[in-house]
Amino acid sequence: MKKKTLRTVGLLSLLAMMLLGCATKKSFRESAYSAYGIADRRSAENAENDREIVETIYGDILSDSELKRFSHVNVTVYDGAVLLTGEVMNEAFKSKIVEAVRVVSHVKIVHDNLIVDYPSDNLSRANDRRLTQNIHQALMQIHTLPHFDPSLIRVVTEQGSVYLMGRVHRDEGLVVINVVRTEPDIRQLITVFDYID
Repeated sequence: MKKKTLRTVGLLSLLAMMLLGCATKKSFRESAYSAYGIADRRSAENAENDREIVETIYGDILSDSELKRFSHVNVTVYDGAVLLTGEVMNEAFKSKIVEAVRVVSHVKIVHDNLIVDYPSDNLSRANDRRLTQNIHQALMQIHTLPHFDPSLIRVVTEQGSVYLMGRVHRDEGLVVINVVRTEPDIRQLITVFDYID
């Protein structure tokens, strides 16, 4: 009798977890978007569109075997603005990528910062990751702006060049630029902010 009861309880628990998983998948996604919407000031629809843009670019465009072999391209999307960074082997590859991205659904503007060069090596990419982490930590120390959340800012680093993206108020943008500018090892600072005011 005990074995049967334990087996029944086990099956019921498993069934409950499976049902909970199905039920919470959408609600988790919605709650993630609502939190994300506050942090990055995008609507849930725009956040979804951005995710689809990234998937399309990586899936349809950058999956080309020749491009994959001879380029290193990073794609960052925020509110329909696409930032392309990295290296491509020649102008033909660069044009092919940029033109293909321009016609992707929901893309509003393309910031083409691709350079014609050999793909960066692992050491360069490790340095870029370290610099990005340092900038994220510096942004966490901003306490002078009311309602500022460091996740408002997208930080992209490529061969020491730092790109800042996000929808910000002008005073926020100014503080962020001044904080990031003090970080050592930055070769160039480029802002692609969408200013609210």
